[in-house]
Amino acid sequence: MVTRADVARAAELVRGRVRRTPVLEVDVPGCPAVVLKLELLQHTGSFKPRGAFATVLSAPLRPDLLVAASGGNHGLAVAHVGRELGIPARIVVPGTAPEIKVRRLRALGADVVQVGTTYAEALAESAEAAARPGALGIHAYDAPGTVAGQGTVGLELEEQAHPDTVLVAVGGGGLMGGVATWFDGAARIVAVEPRTTNALHQALISGRPVETTPTGVAADSLGASTVGDIAFEAARRTGVESVLVDDSAVVDARRWLWREVRVAAEPGGAAALAALLSGAYVPDDGERVAVIVCGANADPATLED
Repeated sequence: MVTRADVARAAELVRGRVRRTPVLEVDVPGCPAVVLKLELLQHTGSFKPRGAFATVLSAPLRPDLLVAASGGNHGLAVAHVGRELGIPARIVVPGTAPEIKVRRLRALGADVVQVGTTYAEALAESAEAAARPGALGIHAYDAPGTVAGQGTVGLELEEQAHPDTVLVAVGGGGLMGGVATWFDGAARIVAVEPRTTNALHQALISGRPVETTPTGVAADSLGASTVGDIAFEAARRTGVESVLVDDSAVVDARRWLWREVRVAAEPGGAAALAALLSGAYVPDDGERVAVIVCGANADPATLED
């Protein structure tokens, strides 16, 4: 189990290596007190460097090689961390990973291996390299260092906005698990997933993590087939609420972010806002809501005014 103390320690480890991303107050129809946590402005365009730095910097020995399996954003983070710390990185991605992310991985100096069509296949392929002496495997969402590092988003958000409620998108659950751990019941945490990519929702129904088949518009970043054990326990322990949104609502939220505030989010990064705009989550009067906009790695040419 990851604790608030672990998140606080991770914050010290990553201080000066990650950006303290800004918050922006916006007017959302029917929701007068909404704050966007613009974590898509983090290094590499997502929250993922927090967990990657926390994992590497807390390792008992400096590794000779960083290994990760990723649909894109986690791999970008690990490649960035490797470049910053002078450690080679090998990133295994599904063959379906967006080309824009693959190009950026190679630009960061990573050795990129493409395998299969799912994150699970990429993870299995990465296991052999991570088992070699001197290598450090960095899990995208289900490892203590990863979850504690992602929890620093929540620590910052509490200092910046003091929200009553935090809406956060879920794939494997590292970000949600870390944020829920930090707030530990002091704020309502609402986990948002597309109906087509809903590993946490199915786990909460089943009472345990279960295998799902991610598809849809946000599967490249939220497409974990099974929610992480750490995130699942954090969700149950802290009373995280789960809501689902249609893919069309995710697309609409992404367009809203671009049209209203000129923020170019990827579909997964806009998923949490989709819950507000679509009415999947309706706040109470006077409720101060924070929405984590968590990723920016998509082709901006697909946005429309």
